[in-house]
Amino acid sequence: MTIASVDQTIKLISTGAAAGSTCSPELTAGPWELDAGTPGYGPGSSMGDVIPTGSPRQGALPETYRTASPEELAERIRAAKATLGDRVVILGHFYQREEVLQHADFVGDSFQLAQATKSRPDAEAIVFCGVHFMAETADLLSTPAQAVILPNLAAGCSMADMADIDSVTDCWEQLEELYGTAPDADGRVPVIPVTYMNSSAALKAFCGANGGIVCTSSNAETVLEWAFERGQRVLFFPDQHLGRNTAKAMGVPLDRMPMWNPRKPLGGNTAAELGAAQVVLWHGFCSVHKRFTVDQVDTARREHPGVRVIVHPECPMAVVDAADEYGSTDFIKKAIEAAPAGSTFAIGTEINLVQRLAAQHPEHTIFCLDPVICPCSTMYRIHAGYLAWVLEGLVGTVEEPPVVLNRIVVPDDVAGPARTALERMLAALPPAPARQGA
Repeated sequence: MTIASVDQTIKLISTGAAAGSTCSPELTAGPWELDAGTPGYGPGSSMGDVIPTGSPRQGALPETYRTASPEELAERIRAAKATLGDRVVILGHFYQREEVLQHADFVGDSFQLAQATKSRPDAEAIVFCGVHFMAETADLLSTPAQAVILPNLAAGCSMADMADIDSVTDCWEQLEELYGTAPDADGRVPVIPVTYMNSSAALKAFCGANGGIVCTSSNAETVLEWAFERGQRVLFFPDQHLGRNTAKAMGVPLDRMPMWNPRKPLGGNTAAELGAAQVVLWHGFCSVHKRFTVDQVDTARREHPGVRVIVHPECPMAVVDAADEYGSTDFIKKAIEAAPAGSTFAIGTEINLVQRLAAQHPEHTIFCLDPVICPCSTMYRIHAGYLAWVLEGLVGTVEEPPVVLNRIVVPDDVAGPARTALERMLAALPPAPARQGA
């Protein structure tokens, strides 16, 4: 089956060969054109977000990969994979370009790919086609002998960058001063830290060192239950929307979920508000899912009577409430697979996944809630040219031995406690059937 490519769609729109609109004309450029310019996340949903100083940047991509046609790059990737065989495994996130994802050995969301990392302990290299925090997670869960490679070092995550270790540590110290550290009569400590998978290894380590845990959108409810068994309240970062939507579904009142703004004393809250809190939410969000609105839901219902609206839990609460269902990428995928032929879906998540699902399920009508094509800025930094480059580096030649390019290594002092938090996450499997997928 030939899967429709968002990359091709954007190019057709830019030349007037297809109807539609995009959020930036720069989406037609190769990501290597951004590497030498002003630091930023690049065109797409996160282009308005401020990137932290010192964020990883990608060096120059050799010209042979920049000028090669999509067909040539695909052939070079296939040839390199054939040569490397079981020595390499390629992991691909659902939000990747089709030109990249077609070469992946495992395709999934962050939770599924974290599990896949552990399934091939004999592979010498894990090439992670995703973003930086995912590659860090793969390094934490893989064996010491395995090299984890991120094809483009500039593929970060604006949401993950909204919570840094210094800001979270400062928040934690303020909360400890307010709450104390002594457990209650039931042995529950005053607060448990929970970080979403979309966070740095340093924040995962923070959670591991402070009795906390990592969650994904697949097991967020299960993780919060785990945390409430051990703590009187939860500090949830970096995504406010996943935290709010999950806790609300569990019956936590909105007035007991204050938001912490790291730029203000006590996060902009009173001591009384924090004292009554069950979940303290960090001021962070996903720029992909922030684009979806209640007006878009209303338009979908008006133009497509009987439409089934499913959105990701990283969407704002009003959008989740307006939808028929919410769930992660895997939940959305499974819902479509199980639907009777002739169903109509309006999906609120990243366009690469939505367009791929539409192509895979011609028996349904599937479209993105947002009519403007605006892919994840950072996922879009991974291009087939970078994938070919790192794979051919691993192959090497007689004259040039194999080279491990763009290796991601988590320092030992961070890896230990981060791994603890991740192992707790992997053990916190959601009940079946789960409302949220991964």
